[in-house]
Amino acid sequence: MTAYYKVEGGSALYGDVTISGAKNAALPIIAASVMTGESVTIGNVPDITDIRIMLEAVEAIGASVERLDRHTFRICGKDVDPSIKADTEGLHTIRSSYYLLGALLGRFRQAAVALPGGDDIGSRRMNLHEKGFRALGAEISYDVPGLARVRADALKGAPIYLDTASVGATMNIIMAAVMAEGVTTIDNPAREPHIVDLANFLNQMGANIRGAGTDTVRITGVPSLHGTSYSIIPDQIEAGTFMIAGAATRGDITLRGVIPKHMESISAKLRETGCTVTCEKDAIRVFASARPEKTNVTTLPYPGFPTDMQPMMTVLLGLSKGVSTVTENVFDSRFRYIGELCRMGACMRVFGKTAVVEGVEAYRGARLTVPDIRAGAALVIAAMCADGVSEIRDIGHIERGYEDFPEKLSALGARIERAESDPQPQDFLRTGDVV
Repeated sequence: MTAYYKVEGGSALYGDVTISGAKNAALPIIAASVMTGESVTIGNVPDITDIRIMLEAVEAIGASVERLDRHTFRICGKDVDPSIKADTEGLHTIRSSYYLLGALLGRFRQAAVALPGGDDIGSRRMNLHEKGFRALGAEISYDVPGLARVRADALKGAPIYLDTASVGATMNIIMAAVMAEGVTTIDNPAREPHIVDLANFLNQMGANIRGAGTDTVRITGVPSLHGTSYSIIPDQIEAGTFMIAGAATRGDITLRGVIPKHMESISAKLRETGCTVTCEKDAIRVFASARPEKTNVTTLPYPGFPTDMQPMMTVLLGLSKGVSTVTENVFDSRFRYIGELCRMGACMRVFGKTAVVEGVEAYRGARLTVPDIRAGAALVIAAMCADGVSEIRDIGHIERGYEDFPEKLSALGARIERAESDPQPQDFLRTGDVV
């Protein structure tokens, strides 16, 4: 049985949508929850595949996990055994597996964790993680294929400079350092909102972390951490996805439960394309009534334009008046979806790290295959803007990162449905057909 989305284009999005908790904050926070033997309650957790995999992983190493409601979990790491390999089948499929290295090293001085998987959007090197762990006094080895082992007799604070502002390395080093002896400083850390969220969570557990979200993070080690209750921040990327969906379909939508400051780079680019974007305390309204204007986009670490929003922005610019460029500076294989857009009538070419995008008046319906989470969301947006019907396959990628995606879009007026079986010949286009 194959799950797919059937999308009929041509409907503008109107209404309100509530944004879920941030996937990229929830995953490291779940890992960090096992850094104490006391109970931790985490709220606003998105109900998506990657979260379920991480919860299964912490259970597999001995933590108890109790689901209080759809979005709230109580986790107790009292019985965690660091000698158990965090090597569940699902853990090999997600990037965030490596957060358990920092969490378990920080508490137990040892860990054995599956190497990161996730979407094929470019290399996910561990060199900066290794650099940070070694500076603190740990050793890392890969004696078993697909598994990383890390161990330390003791962890001591140290100055650490990151050659690039790596999100994963910044989070892992923070977790490893919170119970190290002395002071650790991280210069040139990543500054994404989910890093600040992790630091706030750990501070509520008794850690002493200062400067998260700035160009230097200072961690003063503490003897132990304790339980707490915490609520995850809203998802910056889900919010951006709906903002661009509203703009691309020439609709009028309001996002509820967001942090507008986190969205500034996306709001700025949408305004450059001619959209009206207005912000309130915890809401953003996006309104568009005409084809977007051309603009140029370059992905950069936060507060720059997010790499995770690059595919959606490219879809919008593919409908613009004129020629735009999109330059990808974070991942080296993030343009693989462009071939799918060209099958929909897009006019785009990739030259190294840059896509040259010549706007067309409309896309056309087609059969599409999803290569990764964010490209999948972008293809759904393209299908909603297209003339005719599109069939979108491999939607498991999308459901790793978006909660109730078709349901939220349907509530805004999109004509999208999720099916669980192979389509009948009369229902869908054949490969290569055009509506």
